[in-house]
Amino acid sequence: MAAAVFDSVAGDGPDVVLLHGLFGMGSNLGALARGLQHDYRVHSLDLPNHGRSAWTNSMALPELAQAVQQWMVHRGLETAHFVGHSLGGKVAMQLALEAPYRVDALVVADIAPVAYPPSHDAVFAAIGAVAEAACRSRSEAATLMAQHLREEGVIQFLLLSLQRDEAGVYRWRFNHPVLLSQYAALRAAPEPSAAFDGRTLFIRGTESDYVSDAYRPQIEQLFPQAEIIDMAGCGHWLHAEQPGRFNQHVGAFLDG
Repeated sequence: MAAAVFDSVAGDGPDVVLLHGLFGMGSNLGALARGLQHDYRVHSLDLPNHGRSAWTNSMALPELAQAVQQWMVHRGLETAHFVGHSLGGKVAMQLALEAPYRVDALVVADIAPVAYPPSHDAVFAAIGAVAEAACRSRSEAATLMAQHLREEGVIQFLLLSLQRDEAGVYRWRFNHPVLLSQYAALRAAPEPSAAFDGRTLFIRGTESDYVSDAYRPQIEQLFPQAEIIDMAGCGHWLHAEQPGRFNQHVGAFLDG
């Protein structure tokens, strides 16, 4: 994959790379970036087919990890700490498993190294409805999405990835046809070359079912040094629901 990866950088110190989730962009982890930039040089990436990064025809985890490696070479980074949420966590895990020499420490937010069943049918329906309607306002897009989605928070999250083109029509920043066609690859488990023996932290929301206790054997097998922390009262978007607590957990772990 020769995807050009868009990034933004803030702060000075050891390098930390932040990887966002599906349908997102690097700015989704902005609260964490601001919390870390006093002690670290923080790189917020847009994954391929998201945000301002290049569009490609594949979303296989090894290819996404390769795109991140190519970005590291371009930026002259030999190693970095990685923090990934959801899909970004899977990409970070894939990178750690196939290129452990690139990863100093790994933080995975509310995702496990397993294959997941499909669960985004309503989201894809909402995204498709907006794309077909050629909306000229965010409120029009929100109204369309509400016909498919009950969670206002999900609608507001998706609205962040709408941008207006030169004709005044709102278009998705992410490549939704490829995300749909590659949905099975996005749900797949990372493909390990070997276990990652480096420092690893999994943070999960107690109101989320993405990292159940049933997944502990897979976590322990692939990440034998892993620590798991629960954030009470949080769902899947724990970094946005309780940013202060989330930032504290990440900062304390990276500080070692």
